[in-house]
Amino acid sequence: MNLPPISELNESSYDEFISSINVLFESAPPLANSLYSSRPYTSYNSLISSATKFIQNTELPISQKLEIINAHPRLGENKNNLSSFSLKEQGYLKSSANYNSSQNKSSSLDEDEIIDTILKELNNKYEEKFGFRFVIFVNGKSRREFIPILQDAITKGNIEEELKRGLSDMMSIATDRLKKLGRE
Repeated sequence: MNLPPISELNESSYDEFISSINVLFESAPPLANSLYSSRPYTSYNSLISSATKFIQNTELPISQKLEIINAHPRLGENKNNLSSFSLKEQGYLKSSANYNSSQNKSSSLDEDEIIDTILKELNNKYEEKFGFRFVIFVNGKSRREFIPILQDAITKGNIEEELKRGLSDMMSIATDRLKKLGRE
């Protein structure tokens, strides 16, 4: 995965621009369209800053905020539906590389399946309660560590705070991805 230099991104076609920034933000048309029309950028950090201002705009319709947050994959999503960044961030690639024996691999896969089943159930409850996906900056934590966080959000969270936190975490994810790609 590569991002072009910011000067090339500024000059790219709509489709090339969208394809490039989807590496950072997943596929969120309202955000992508806003960022495309706000070119040029002096850096990728300024692009993320512009994205942050866009999602924090109090006049942005809730329908667009929901479309943006729902573009992000669910935590514990089927591995086949995840981008390579999401696979790494959610720990799928780490766990499969650490098995030394078939017995450890089998028991760890069973544990992964159990965690993914729990996360799927909790994601469904969260989405029923709030009407959008649970998005959180994973930052190296295992999927297991998010079970109590998700349970707590379902029990105690409110829609405004959860939407604000989720959108903010999307920007943290984009910033982290940018660092990993060696762009500023």
